[in-house]
Amino acid sequence: MFSHVMLGADDIAAAKRFYDATLGVLGAAEGVVDPLGRLVYSHKGARFLISKPIDGKPATYANGATLGFAMESPEQADAWYAAGLAHGGTAIEDPPGIRNVPVGKVYLAYLRDPTGNKLCARHLVEAN
Repeated sequence: MFSHVMLGADDIAAAKRFYDATLGVLGAAEGVVDPLGRLVYSHKGARFLISKPIDGKPATYANGATLGFAMESPEQADAWYAAGLAHGGTAIEDPPGIRNVPVGKVYLAYLRDPTGNKLCARHLVEAN
């Protein structure tokens, strides 16, 4: 459904430290800054970009928005979470763990990146 996702950041260097660490846990290569100054990650056919806002205004996070990353296991989610905390992320919501949601049991871990974007590591444990 999606070709790519782009989030805003004012500090591309801080974003790179955070996302190199968290996306590295997923096996993604280190991000590359393109000629337009955007931080670009490509992994398993997906593209994830971080950019300073084009309008020149400060980057802000979307209230009510969450960007979810698929995890292969709860252990990978925990590693993602730890890498994020160690590289400028902020813990939010409940601690990582299993939640019962309409699709079944999922293992979730939530962070905010250095800009404040809400992120989630998600692993489906048991489908309904």
